[in-house]
Amino acid sequence: MTAATADPYALDHSNLIATLRFSQQAPLILGQKQAAPDSDSIFSATHTRDDPAKYGTIEQLFFSCLQTGDDESAHKCLDQLTQRFGPSNERIQGLRGLYEEAISGKPVDLEECLRKHNDALSENPMNIPILKRRISLLRSLARPAEAIGGLVELLKAVPTDAESWCELADLYRSQGMTSQAVFCLEEALLIVPNAWNVHARLGELLYTSACSSEGDSSCRVLEKSIRYFCRSVELCDDYLRGLYGLALATSPFSESKHASDLVQESTPALGSGIISKDTFAKLNAFATEKLDNIVQHRSLNHQLWEVEQAELIAAKALLDRIKNPA
Repeated sequence: MTAATADPYALDHSNLIATLRFSQQAPLILGQKQAAPDSDSIFSATHTRDDPAKYGTIEQLFFSCLQTGDDESAHKCLDQLTQRFGPSNERIQGLRGLYEEAISGKPVDLEECLRKHNDALSENPMNIPILKRRISLLRSLARPAEAIGGLVELLKAVPTDAESWCELADLYRSQGMTSQAVFCLEEALLIVPNAWNVHARLGELLYTSACSSEGDSSCRVLEKSIRYFCRSVELCDDYLRGLYGLALATSPFSESKHASDLVQESTPALGSGIISKDTFAKLNAFATEKLDNIVQHRSLNHQLWEVEQAELIAAKALLDRIKNPA
C-alpha cells in the first residue's frame, strides 16, 4: 500500500494517458505477436515466458483494459490468470466479479452479479475480494445502507484495512453522517499515518463541519481542520488538494462563521488550542503562493492539465478570489 491510500473500489483515474498507452500493449503482453528486438515494451524488457512476475503485469493490464473499454483484452487477461491460479482462487473470483460488472449493460445484469456474489459468500463468508466487490456493487445499485453494513462486517474481520475505512468514511459522508466519517478516517490514519490524501480528506470533512456548526466547538473543529491540512502538505508539499484546503480554511473570507474567533491578536500560550493572527496569515500566504505556482506550472503542461483540469480550475478560482476580494 502506498502512503497515499487509494480507493480500491474504483478504477484508478490518476493517469489516464499512461493507462491508455499500457492497455494498447495488450496484444504484445498477452503473446499475440512477437516483439521487435528494439521494442520499448516494459513487459518484453523485464519479463520472460516463465517469469512468475509476469502475472502481476497481466493483472495490471486487466485493470487498464477495463478502464479503457477494451473488454476483449481484459477477458484474455482474466483467462490467463485463471489458467495459472485456478477459478477457485479468491483473488481470481474477485477479478471475474469485476469483469462481469464492467460488461453488464442493464440493472438486471448487475442484480445477477450481486446474486452470484451472495452465493459465493454463502460458501465462504470471509472471501474478502468478493466481499469488496459486493460492497462496490451495492453502491452502484444505490443501496448505501447495505453497503455500509457490509463494510462494517468486513472491518470487524479485517480491522487493519485502511482502504475499507476510507470507503466507509465516504459512504457515511454521502449520507450526511459527518462524525462517523471523521471517525473512520481517523482509524485509517492509525494504519497509514503518512497518507497525505487521507489527512487532506479529514481536513475537508472537519472544515465542512466547522462551517455548519455553532458555538465554541466550531472553533476547535476549524483548528483541527487546519492542522490536518498542514500535515497533508508537510507530507507532500505539492499536494494540490491539501494546499487548496489550507488556503481556503485560512482565508479572510473563510465560510466558517467562527474563523475570526479562532484568530487571536497575540501568540497564544503553548497548548491553548488557538492559532495566532500572525500564524493564520502566514499559513494563508504560504498556501496561496504554493498553490499559485502549482496552477501556473501545471496549466502549461498539457498532460497534467488533462488529468487535473477540474482541480486546477477550482484552485485558480480560489486564488482569484483571494487576490481580488469583493
